[in-house]
Amino acid sequence: MARNSEVVRQWEILRAVDGARNGIVIGKLAAQLNVCARTIRRDLYALCRAGFPLYDEKMNGTSMWKLNARPFNRLEDMGLGLMELCALYFSRTMLATLAGAPLVDDAERAFMKIEKALPVACRKFLDRLPTVLKAKAEGRKKGDDRRIKELLGRALDATLLHRRAEMRYASASSRRTKDYVVEAQRIVYAHGGIYLVAWVPEYREMRTFAAERIETFGLMDETFTPRPLPTEPFADSMGVNTGPPERIVVEFDPSIAAFIREREWHRSQVMTELEGGTLRVSLDVCNDRALVAWILGFGPGARAVSPACPGAGDLRSGRPHPPAI
Repeated sequence: MARNSEVVRQWEILRAVDGARNGIVIGKLAAQLNVCARTIRRDLYALCRAGFPLYDEKMNGTSMWKLNARPFNRLEDMGLGLMELCALYFSRTMLATLAGAPLVDDAERAFMKIEKALPVACRKFLDRLPTVLKAKAEGRKKGDDRRIKELLGRALDATLLHRRAEMRYASASSRRTKDYVVEAQRIVYAHGGIYLVAWVPEYREMRTFAAERIETFGLMDETFTPRPLPTEPFADSMGVNTGPPERIVVEFDPSIAAFIREREWHRSQVMTELEGGTLRVSLDVCNDRALVAWILGFGPGARAVSPACPGAGDLRSGRPHPPAI
């Protein structure tokens, strides 16, 4: 965790130096990040050794740290090949599906700079790529993208700076608005929506909040120690849930078994061939709405076999256990 905190702090230092047109002093960085000047100086030297073009310049007797206005000059000498440019433009179409996500605007500005550096004829050719290389967006949650970007920008700062925040949230399950003090741990894009995973001290548990339901978000002066997180978000769910996994067994008729076989639906899946071409799939996942929707999406060709305990009735009837959010 200490190593992760160091990387996050150094990322914040890069952001601060990049945003300071006339440079920034070590003391200000130390105050912003709530560490001593010695730690900031060590981080700056570590970033320099890593290849970032940082340097200090004396102004009125004070050392101001700056970032080279044209960093990574070697990139100009190396150049990008045609297929590399094609790959970048293809990734741009995928970015379009992440409206509201942090850093998307920065990525768009980077693409615009690449465009300006291209000859007109080359740019016209590459502009045609999105028509032949396209990423299909999932069903997307509705919301005020501009407002969500502003809120998520603050949430990202809270996550990186380890600052507690006061948040007003309109819950879908309780249909009421409530104020929370949260410790933001992670921002996740999943299933067409953006979610904030945060520790709630009041409940002493991790909770998941949909970005479009956050009404206000303000950073506090209090800091917190980040909590351990799984490598993959919502790893035990077919959707967006942090509930406990259980063994789920589903059988698929021969008419759709071929389609099921050729995909990995979840990392825990185990497939067993049965007589007559029927396929049995075992999964260790949450018994949540996403699981029920997945099973029902295959129509009568899919049958929930297990669990054979009280939850099985809910699963077979399409009534899932309450979601985590």
